[in-house]
Amino acid sequence: MRGLYLLGFSALAVVSHALTITVGSTGGNATSGMQYGLMFEDINHSGDGGIYAELIQNRAFQGSTVIPSTIKPWTAIGGAILSLKVLSQPLSSTLPTSLNVAASSGVVGISNPGWWGIDVKTQKYTGSFWVKGNYKGAFIASLESSITNETLASTKVDSVATSSEWIQHNFTLVPHQDALNANNTFSITYDASGTSGSLDFNLISLFPPTYKDRPNGLRADIMEALGGLKPSFLRMPGGNNLEGNDPPYYWKWNETIGALKDRRGYPGTWGYENTNGLGLVEYLQWCEDLNMEPVLAIWAGFYLDGPAISSAALAPYVEDVMNELEFIMGPVSSQYGALRASLGYTKPWSIKYIEVGNEDNLGGGGTSYSSYRFEAFYTAIKAVYPDILVMASTVAYNFGTDAAGDYHQYTRPDYFVGQFNYFDHFRTGHKTLIGEYAAVQPNIPAGGGVNWSLPKWKFPMWIGTVAEAVFLIGAERNADKLFGASYAPLLQNLNSYEWSPDLISFSADTSEDVLSTSYRLVELFSGTRMTSTLPTTGGTFGPAYWVAGTNNVTGSHILKTAVYNSTAPVPMNVTFAGVQAGASATLTLLTAPGGYSFNSVGNDVVQKTVQKLQATAGGMFAFRLPNLSVGVLEVAGGQRRS
Repeated sequence: MRGLYLLGFSALAVVSHALTITVGSTGGNATSGMQYGLMFEDINHSGDGGIYAELIQNRAFQGSTVIPSTIKPWTAIGGAILSLKVLSQPLSSTLPTSLNVAASSGVVGISNPGWWGIDVKTQKYTGSFWVKGNYKGAFIASLESSITNETLASTKVDSVATSSEWIQHNFTLVPHQDALNANNTFSITYDASGTSGSLDFNLISLFPPTYKDRPNGLRADIMEALGGLKPSFLRMPGGNNLEGNDPPYYWKWNETIGALKDRRGYPGTWGYENTNGLGLVEYLQWCEDLNMEPVLAIWAGFYLDGPAISSAALAPYVEDVMNELEFIMGPVSSQYGALRASLGYTKPWSIKYIEVGNEDNLGGGGTSYSSYRFEAFYTAIKAVYPDILVMASTVAYNFGTDAAGDYHQYTRPDYFVGQFNYFDHFRTGHKTLIGEYAAVQPNIPAGGGVNWSLPKWKFPMWIGTVAEAVFLIGAERNADKLFGASYAPLLQNLNSYEWSPDLISFSADTSEDVLSTSYRLVELFSGTRMTSTLPTTGGTFGPAYWVAGTNNVTGSHILKTAVYNSTAPVPMNVTFAGVQAGASATLTLLTAPGGYSFNSVGNDVVQKTVQKLQATAGGMFAFRLPNLSVGVLEVAGGQRRS
């Protein structure tokens, strides 16, 4: 995720002209359709990227030599004095730092504002906290409004705390009313006179109802939005965040599994400590819940800022990947399959796709990647799992193996349009993944590619979305060469983010989710899949662009099209071979008011219209597409001449 492969192009406005497009019945260049999926990068901070449902910020006081542990955003209640302590008997070796709350009398405690707020509704919240220290009495766990100071939910938790060991205390909260907004806090209070002067707290957790009620699960609202895209795959656990910035920190699969108290966390590449609450198992369950294939990214011996692991020292890291794959897919009789089973997952998962590293042509990683790192992982994986498609992390190198690699493109709208035929000359038989793409800046100032010293869009702009549509249409024309495409980044916390624009934006308030203009595009294209392409004749590309095909499940005939930089609406006359006069079709059209309009909180600028069309003589469908529009024409199955 560092802005790659920028292509110079200048799109000129042209006068629209009538297009007569004839779609043939056989002879398309792709016999399997392109997939649309998701790419997850823990880049826009909120509880491990925002998809994770945990409501408490800094719940376990995790830190490192890069990002030290902190008390923030916890605050004291009453006369308590808060401090961080590393005890001789910590909660676990992976969570060595705890929060000490010192007070000898009065009602005291701790308060947490969540991830820039806590959304409180009349639903069940489940929580827990660990305590070490003598206390005879009860804790009170509460949700409170910071606006009205009203207690929205409260429960008594009888203490079983002792100074000899850490004890977990569990509770549930059911608010009696919805909060006015997300400006709410969570607190734990107690009577300090029942203690020996202080208590130590750690792993303080609170969850709302999660998607499909998964323990330690994901945000239901965001999962529902992602489900609306009908994604086929999830590229995980990310891009740069997989690599880590510097030794010894990178994403280590075995530190993301098991009980939360046994997950170490690590400093991510985007300036904050990752909790690893969202771990390997949660990723795989995410794939299960949305019926996606996992595209597993593996650490390939290279840190984002360097160095690369030497060839002589690489073997343990290759072995670790093989252990990870055994954990995911191995029988319970195997060492790591047994580990999986011990965590409650006796049934193995399946991995069909692996990406070795991330953007390994950048940051000085290219030489080692091309000379020995890719080959070491590829050879080991293929020896045990010959059917797995192993992809390179870049198209910069041709390894002559299963896949050409992963193509990333962050650019300006005109350049995306210029890449309409980019994949025409890619070789067949070596599937390329478009793992990251997005239009991120306006066309002006022109020249070069993205200027990374200038601001990027906060939200996707409609002109960029239409340009992305042109790029994707060009990709679908070459679906025999492409595995799939995923917009990136996926999620943006509006209160704290390191990259924009993003497909979905959110905050603590679930009513403020923003489904971007580019989300609406993916929703349309992914929801209307072609399983094979068909040849077309008539007309030249620009300002209208199109691809035609069929869906062998529904029997439908499909034309996907977009108009970019036209001076007037473009009339289109489309015929499908074998479709007779009187046949009906549906034209779904996306437009927006102006090129630089965008979706924001409470405002969706994308206008979706659905028209019913009927074929005239010769089976022709006639319609007009305005400038900066995206359309899908679908002729339902069963309307061909016999």
